[in-house]
Amino acid sequence: MATDSSNGEQKTTSKPPPLPSPLRFSKFYQSNMRILVTGGAGFIGSHLVDKLMENEKNEVIVADNYFTGSKDNLRKWIGHPRFELIRHDVTQPLLVEVDQIYHLACPASPIFYKYNPVKTIKTNVIGTLNMLGLAKRVGARILLTSTSEVYGDPLIHPQPETYWGNVNPIGVRSCYDEGKRVAETLMFDYHRQHGIEIRIARIFNTYGPRMNIDDGRVVSNFIAQALRGEPLTVQKPGTQTRSFCYVSDMVDGLIRLMEWEHTGPINIGNPGEFTMVELAETVKELIKPDVEINMVENTPDDPRQRKPDITKAKELLGWEPKVKLRDGLPLMEEDFRLRLGISKE
Repeated sequence: MATDSSNGEQKTTSKPPPLPSPLRFSKFYQSNMRILVTGGAGFIGSHLVDKLMENEKNEVIVADNYFTGSKDNLRKWIGHPRFELIRHDVTQPLLVEVDQIYHLACPASPIFYKYNPVKTIKTNVIGTLNMLGLAKRVGARILLTSTSEVYGDPLIHPQPETYWGNVNPIGVRSCYDEGKRVAETLMFDYHRQHGIEIRIARIFNTYGPRMNIDDGRVVSNFIAQALRGEPLTVQKPGTQTRSFCYVSDMVDGLIRLMEWEHTGPINIGNPGEFTMVELAETVKELIKPDVEINMVENTPDDPRQRKPDITKAKELLGWEPKVKLRDGLPLMEEDFRLRLGISKE
């Protein structure tokens, strides 16, 4: 039975989890693990699918509506006998038989989640309700990828999982921030009321190949601007900080959390902290030394600092990031060059 740390204390749920498929109890035949990945055609989701498909005992189903994801991210698996791709919006119920659910579906970039804020809230709330309902029906374990945005503009630094956050409930980012907070609430309510096996990962800024080139997030913005020879636009004052985790490290953390006997929430991110000016200077140095850096006005409710406390991830999951920013950025640059058709000078 999973350990519950919903309020920073160790507790256990009194209700047993729903029974999984009878196939799990077969004496003579061990069926494959059937895994659903919502949002699996997206940036992190597609890398997660790659890792899951490496295990020959896994069958992977991806559900994605392609709002920000792309079939191209999964092209090497299309037609594979252990892989299935469904065009589906999680705000509608999905009837499949699975053993595990990785619930990633939700636009994570401000450009996309602010494009249709009501749909973003629906994805976080109704989408999570639908996936929890599915988990309850089939007895599946479900992992939610929550976000460091639940901490808002934090007053505690670095942010531990016990911190309740400092979030503007009516701001332009609230559809995402508060949507994820409600999704976490739903996860724990289903866990306590119905015994659902849950896992919650609070993921911090992640970067790597397959990011949308113009998705508005700072790493992809800087690399795309540098490759196009455009000035790197740093939002004022430039001293605000972020921590950047390479996607392979993120995927490893998610899989470890799913397999571990702990509900979370658990911070998954790289504690290496950089100001936006430092990040811009690093991109400039590695990609295009003669590019300019311009300061521009900031967006509302932009957090001043963000850095995960990953003590729990280290102690409970044996996880910590391995890829340094200076090693990860060139891999992302190579991917962007290929997609933009820009050769290296």
